[in-house]
Amino acid sequence: PPAPAQVRAFHHAFSTNDCSRNVYIKKNGFTLHRNPIAQSTDGARTKIGFSEGRHAWEVWWEGPLGTVAVIGIATKRAAMQCQGYVALLGSDDQSWGWNLVDNNLLHNGEVNGSFPQCNNAPKYQIGERIRVILDMEDKTLAFERGYEFLGVAFRGLPKVCLYPAVSAVYGNTEVTLVYLGKPLDG
Repeated sequence: PPAPAQVRAFHHAFSTNDCSRNVYIKKNGFTLHRNPIAQSTDGARTKIGFSEGRHAWEVWWEGPLGTVAVIGIATKRAAMQCQGYVALLGSDDQSWGWNLVDNNLLHNGEVNGSFPQCNNAPKYQIGERIRVILDMEDKTLAFERGYEFLGVAFRGLPKVCLYPAVSAVYGNTEVTLVYLGKPLDG
């Protein structure tokens, strides 16, 4: 990407101050590394959240998913670490997530259905890029895989500041998140 896009993406990268103590953000700023800590689920939020506008970013795993691997959004009040191997994003009313392992949507500690909503939805493959689209005007969160729009996963999001976030359980796995800017309609 051109230099201005790289600078913008870096400003929207993972926060080294807003993540679990069991992860570290690599020098590139875009990749988190989860340390091999037993019985822990660990997450990270980005430096900048959104309360208006439309935004897109890509997320991909560069290592095994483990039993739970969730991408989505969270408020500042959502926890970024907990005991056990659980779907941290979506475990409370402060976060919304898509568990890539079992294709479940999660919010407020409940499964809100399967995603994408199609017969025999393919499982996530390591390295595959998922585009996340947050529309604060329509209050929706949607996902794309490759160039295929998978649909709106969550509707009726609150008008609060929401941050791109991930949570992981597998030791030594790495997750990369890159902010893209305003999504292209097509």
